[in-house]
Amino acid sequence: MTYTGWFIEQFGQGLGWFLANLTLILAIAFPVMVGVALAVYFDRKIWAAMQMRRGPNVVGPFGLLQTFADAAKLFLKETIIPSGASTGVFLLAPMISFTLALVVWAVMPFDAGLVLADLNVGLLYVFAVSSMGVYGIIMSGWASNSKYAFLGGLRSAAQMVSYEVSMGFILVAVMMYAQSLNLSDIVMSQKANVLGILNGNIFNPLLFPMAIMFFITALAETNRPPFDLPEAEAELVAGYQVEYSSMSFALFFLGEYANILFMCALIPTLFLGGWLPPLDWAPLYLIPGFVWFLSKMAFMFFVFAWVKASVPRYRYDQLMRLGWKVFLPLSLFWVVVVSGWLMFTGHFDLAPGSLPA
Repeated sequence: MTYTGWFIEQFGQGLGWFLANLTLILAIAFPVMVGVALAVYFDRKIWAAMQMRRGPNVVGPFGLLQTFADAAKLFLKETIIPSGASTGVFLLAPMISFTLALVVWAVMPFDAGLVLADLNVGLLYVFAVSSMGVYGIIMSGWASNSKYAFLGGLRSAAQMVSYEVSMGFILVAVMMYAQSLNLSDIVMSQKANVLGILNGNIFNPLLFPMAIMFFITALAETNRPPFDLPEAEAELVAGYQVEYSSMSFALFFLGEYANILFMCALIPTLFLGGWLPPLDWAPLYLIPGFVWFLSKMAFMFFVFAWVKASVPRYRYDQLMRLGWKVFLPLSLFWVVVVSGWLMFTGHFDLAPGSLPA
């Protein structure tokens, strides 16, 4: 009997289906929220260590409860709405950003079969939801009735649209190689696909440049340094978030880090073999797949924090130049290279998700 079938047998068709899916949603949403809290803590710790500081170390053992204390402080503060703001849009913007940051996790496979919605168009779903994330930021910048917030919203819209174009071409290359838009199929297509023993597209010379470009594009998409121009504190006083306080600011903050964690999960799924071990060697499969997946997520988050601590912020003209004049033509050219190679080697004659012997 399936998981959903058990609930339907116990509670009936309608209520059983609802409870089964609600339980699965909470099983993803709650760990993501805990992961966000820990991500903020480790982000600050890694940044401090690289600058020879101590970071959070007072609240709780090793400072582990510092993030929860900050969250409690935000929740207990008063929500202040500027007198000239458009109240409905002002309050709706952080809700949209937070909701979309959670909704996108529905198609992420943590292990073989361990996914909430195993959609055949999972990759297209990810791209569609991530594209909608810009609306929350634009709405907050416009509704705040502040020049700083408005400039931050415009910057973010231009930045996210610019880098989404390159990201789309990169996803096209990965999709062509796997011959599937299903994220689980994309993971399985990476099994022993290099030299018959290496799991992961990153080991494939054809897709390695795409992996590097996707990582840099992910930094820009999530407004991480050195591409945090929409909320550059020295220029725009936190940008589109400047008029927000209390719970509304916390929703923006949670949504931003949830998106960062999702990118740290998407990169292993597309390029590092997902839940597969690095080598197609039987003893390594004794370790559960979700352990490999979480380990790769943790490594990618460390790299994100490493870049934040060590790379200076770009100017905005440099950011736009990189997106439109470097990544766009390069990703488009590489799609032609990948598709040409796959046609030449007869890769498209294989069944979807399969690899040549």
